Amino acid sequence: MAKVLGIDLGTTNSCMAVMEGGEPVVLENSEG
Repeated sequence: MAKVLGIDLGTTNSCMAVMEGGEPVVLENSEG
């Protein structure tokens, strides 16, 4: 099954999340 990746490109902050087991999981880095 293909992975779903969501990307939010905001003007100040950006966020990425993947679907794992039917639930979204936010990908975090050292900056939060």
